[in-house]
Amino acid sequence: MNNFEFYNPVKVVFGKGTIARLSALIPEDAKVLFLYGGGSIHKNGVYQQVIAALDTFQVIEFSGIEANPEYDTCMDAVEVVKQEGISFILAVGGGSVVDAAKFISAAVYYEGEPWDILAKGGQIKQAMPIGAVMTLAATGSEMNERAVISRSSITEKLNFSSPLLFPQFAILDPEVTYSLPAKQVANGVVDSFIHVVEQYLTYPVNAKVQDSFAEGLMKVIVEEGRKVLKQPTDYDIRANLMWAATNALNGWIGQGVPQDWSSHRMGYALTAQFGLDHAQTLAVILPGVMWYMRKEKQEKILRMGEVVFHITEGSAEERILRTIEACETFFREMGLKTRLEEYEIEEKDLNDLAALVDRMGWKLSERGNIDSKAAREILALRL
Repeated sequence: MNNFEFYNPVKVVFGKGTIARLSALIPEDAKVLFLYGGGSIHKNGVYQQVIAALDTFQVIEFSGIEANPEYDTCMDAVEVVKQEGISFILAVGGGSVVDAAKFISAAVYYEGEPWDILAKGGQIKQAMPIGAVMTLAATGSEMNERAVISRSSITEKLNFSSPLLFPQFAILDPEVTYSLPAKQVANGVVDSFIHVVEQYLTYPVNAKVQDSFAEGLMKVIVEEGRKVLKQPTDYDIRANLMWAATNALNGWIGQGVPQDWSSHRMGYALTAQFGLDHAQTLAVILPGVMWYMRKEKQEKILRMGEVVFHITEGSAEERILRTIEACETFFREMGLKTRLEEYEIEEKDLNDLAALVDRMGWKLSERGNIDSKAAREILALRL
C-alpha cells in the first residue's frame, strides 16, 4: 500500500425525511443561495421541503444549472452571490448542481479570470461554504472536493479540486429519487460503477481494505442496478445505490492505491463536442481502455471478473475478454449505448476528440502512458 493522507470533513445526514434537518445544518445568520437545476424539484416535492426547512432564513433562488454545468451560467450565479451578499450556497439536485456550487463558491473570491481555475490550475485560496441536498445517486460530489465544469463556447469540459470545496454537509434521502426518469437513474448507476473501476482497475499494491471495499461496491451497484429500473420505489434498493454512489467517490477507496481516470478525461471531449451525458461517455470508453491496457491491468481485471461477474473458467485472456464483455453487457442492461457509431461519431472525429489530451498536457492511465496517439487508438476500438 502506498503512503497517503486522508481528510474528509463532510457530515452526511442519510434517510427518510432528512431534508427537514436543513435548518439545523446551516449557520442561523446565513443568507442562502438556493441553487438548483430544472423544474424536477418542483414536481417531486423537494422544492417544497427545502423551502419549508429554510423558512427562517433569507433565501435567494438561482435555477437553471445544466446537466453539465456551464461556466457562463455559473458566472451569472457568481454575480448574484456578490450583489445579494450571499454567505452560504445550498445545492439541491444531482452532482452537476453540487459541482456548480463548488465552482461558484471558489469563483466569488478568485482574483483574476475564474476559468483559469480549470484551464490553468489556478490556486483556490478562499471558498464560500456550501451544503448539498441530493436528488440523484451518481457522482459522489456531495462528499468530495472536486468538480467538473463545461464551457460550450470553446467546446471544453474540465475538472478542478481543492480541499476548500468539501461541502459542510450532505443530505441523502433515497425516497426523493423515486420519481427520477429511468435514463437519469441508469446514468447514475453506470457513473458510480465506473467511479469505482477507475480507482480499482490498475495494478495491485496489496491494499486489501481498499480493494475489498471497491469490490463490494461494484457488486452492490451491479446487483441493485439491475433491479432498480424494474422496482423504482423499493426503498432498500434506492438506499443501497445512493450510499454506494457516495462511497464510490468520497476518497476512501482511492487512498494508497494507483488510480486511472483516463475514461473520464477522454470522455470530457465527447461531452463538450457531441453533447453526450457523462455516463454515456464512460460506457463507451471504459471497455476500450480495459482492452487496450489489458496487460497492465491483468491481475485486477481477472479479480474483478471473478468477484463481480463470477467469471472463473478459461484462460487468462478468455477471462479478461469475458469480463470486458460483462461490463459492456451491464451498461446495455442499464439502457446505455457502448459504441461511438451509435452516437453517429465517426473515424474523422477521432483526432479532435483525442487532441484534448495533448492540449491539457495529460499523461493518462496509472502508468502515465496514454497520450493523444494512444487515446485515439482506444477511441478507434469503440467505433
